[in-house]
Amino acid sequence: MAGIVPQAGRPGHAAVICGLGYWLPPKVVTNEDLHARLGTSAEWIYSRTGISSRHVVPPGMATSDLAVEAGARALTSAGGVEVQALILATTTPDRSCPATAPEVASRLGMTGIAAFDVSAVCTGFLYGLATAAGFIAAGLAERVLLIAADTFSTLLDPTDRTTVPIFGDGAGALVLRRGTDDEPGAIGKMVLGSDGELSDLIAVEAAGSQQRSTAGREGYFRMQGREVFRHAVERMSIAATGAVEAAGWRLDEIDRLVAHQANARITSFVASELGIPPDRQVQNIEHVGNTAAASVPVLLAEATTRGHLAPGHRVLLTAFGGGLTWGATTVVWPKLECVPLGSEL
Repeated sequence: MAGIVPQAGRPGHAAVICGLGYWLPPKVVTNEDLHARLGTSAEWIYSRTGISSRHVVPPGMATSDLAVEAGARALTSAGGVEVQALILATTTPDRSCPATAPEVASRLGMTGIAAFDVSAVCTGFLYGLATAAGFIAAGLAERVLLIAADTFSTLLDPTDRTTVPIFGDGAGALVLRRGTDDEPGAIGKMVLGSDGELSDLIAVEAAGSQQRSTAGREGYFRMQGREVFRHAVERMSIAATGAVEAAGWRLDEIDRLVAHQANARITSFVASELGIPPDRQVQNIEHVGNTAAASVPVLLAEATTRGHLAPGHRVLLTAFGGGLTWGATTVVWPKLECVPLGSEL
């Protein structure tokens, strides 16, 4: 089951998107590169995932580096405003202790503000979005910088043909401000859910209090692909339907579906379940892969810069990740300027 999380606080108040940015590491790994390393053909990878290439961090680059770049671009997009809190959604922090968000805040010149990490794997952005909205609604912040950043390439067994082709690294960010629920950019009611009985479907067994050693294969990310596929389609479809109903919309009124980019076939199945045609689906998995928590905000930023998202579009967001966790929400897309990836700040 999934629960609807209402916007708290005084009636009519909402968290409103006012800034958007993203960053991808410069190193690109193509399917041809993986064929040379794994012996899996480029065509085989693409036919099963919809992925042709992905960006990965080189040695010496960490999650915080991606988060700082994406955060700086979102702040520029918002006009250089001050924020009172920074939330970082990530499952690949720089270190297990402390959280990575305070360092990111410091590097962005924000020493002294509230800063913390949120971990919900590939649903992390939506959980972070709900948390940011709660901060604003409770009066704890006028503006919040939400960053989702992951470097899953650092968790993968380099010889694993089932995971290495799927994941890429990246970061996406939003600035949210206090506003009203009737203006473009206002975050709608959120549907969030989890099922811990299925936590073993997506996991890194080692490096926690249950199994402290990181030695051996237990230190690598693993996923039970077939079961994950089934649950991802089911849970995202149910959450998305609930979010649309909570917004008072109909599914045929959705202009753009922005789903977590886990696998092109998963997105296609979710869209089919919802009755959303291909021309209303926004995708970028072909050249970025699955960027985990960063997937949805990176897709929002790229779609905005390419004109695939336009002001006034009714947008449906949905994601699924380890935990298991899932979620969805809606937004009428606002007018935003997003710094293109290749441009300097």
